[in-house]
Amino acid sequence: MLKTLKTAWRIEDIRKRVLFTLLMVVVIRVGSQIPVPGTNPSVVKQIMASLQGDAFNIFNSFTGSSMESFSILALSITPYITSSIIMELLTIAIPKLEELQREGNEGRKKIAEYTRYVTVGLALIESIAMSIGFGNQGLFTTKNAFYIIVCVVTLTAGSAFLMWIGERITEKGIGNGISIVLVVNILSGIPEELGVLFTTFTSGRGIAASIVIVALIVAAILAIVAFVVWLNGAARKIPVQYSGQLRGRRSLGGQTSNIPLKVLTSSVIPVIFASSLMSIPAMITQFVGNINYSTVWGKIIMFLSSSYWFNRNVGWYYSLGALFYVALIFIFAYFYTSITFNPLEVADRMKKQGGFIPGIRPGKPTSDYLNSVLNRVVFIGGVGLSIVALIPIIVAGVFNIGRISFLGTSLIIIVGVILETISQIEGKMVEREYDSIF
Repeated sequence: MLKTLKTAWRIEDIRKRVLFTLLMVVVIRVGSQIPVPGTNPSVVKQIMASLQGDAFNIFNSFTGSSMESFSILALSITPYITSSIIMELLTIAIPKLEELQREGNEGRKKIAEYTRYVTVGLALIESIAMSIGFGNQGLFTTKNAFYIIVCVVTLTAGSAFLMWIGERITEKGIGNGISIVLVVNILSGIPEELGVLFTTFTSGRGIAASIVIVALIVAAILAIVAFVVWLNGAARKIPVQYSGQLRGRRSLGGQTSNIPLKVLTSSVIPVIFASSLMSIPAMITQFVGNINYSTVWGKIIMFLSSSYWFNRNVGWYYSLGALFYVALIFIFAYFYTSITFNPLEVADRMKKQGGFIPGIRPGKPTSDYLNSVLNRVVFIGGVGLSIVALIPIIVAGVFNIGRISFLGTSLIIIVGVILETISQIEGKMVEREYDSIF
């Protein structure tokens, strides 16, 4: 990887793209420090601290802690991520959108345009909800219609601005713009979380003991990273043989290919869906009024909140919420995979192209075989996702550390984006060499 980056830096065009991307990163981080006019960010920080749970940790990580400081980029690109998922689901449900997707580049441009509109709409809805909800709890220094409108417009424009930056990075930078914006936000919070992690384990200990502990922590983090890298690249490759063709007196041999079924077929979406679903009761209760944890409803919220799992200071039975969390991860993993990968459609396409899986008859037997393999692959992916998602929750609960979200879902995103970005840089290098030859 380092060799690829070193070689790419020597190429002027790619170097300009890298510098442009870095400039956009600086713009993002500067914007993340500018608070929304007329607001008191400390109020939002207190509210976010009370809304404990994995979903809020993920959301805060995605915004680069901009939500806690309630900056003009507080919404980050979360509306775009949500709208992209919505459009992907609608593409399967609405035939017209499915036709657009099959039209190639022009169809994808049209879907991207619709995604932008949905993004702005979602950002507007979220901005209004936050302005009203946080406003009722003292967000505004002077609460009136003017400051509420300013807040709504600022947050919506900030999210649209980040979406625009992401598209510019894709066009003029090193590509993969939206994902890079997301990773930049996640990475910005890692130093603080690492500091908390090291301080917790080394506080009050001697130099020798602290060095050993730091070494063990670094080794554990590297092991988790290695596991995530493996999980991200793991795939079950199903061999496909295409029949030979007879042309005149010549018999042309068939080609051999494969269908790669990735272990993380649905990426981190199941974790995000599961976390978001479990956080809804706490979110609604907090916006309506303060949460009373001594009531039955408060106990239910504690059961659903990852902040109370594996915590020695509360009842052990709250940790059973983790089992519900894992169950939701598996449910969403199978659900999302079922709507994005259709074994019957793949089998029919293979049959039309003269392809078959060795030892498996074309048609329905192929579809059944693909479905059985896919179910096993998704199960392995669900186990992997659950392990990665629970590691920071277990560590935070047992040692009472607080938030260390960079070791969980965020790490899968970071690894995936870095690997994909390196792949795109390599592609641009190959493309440049090809153009220089011809």
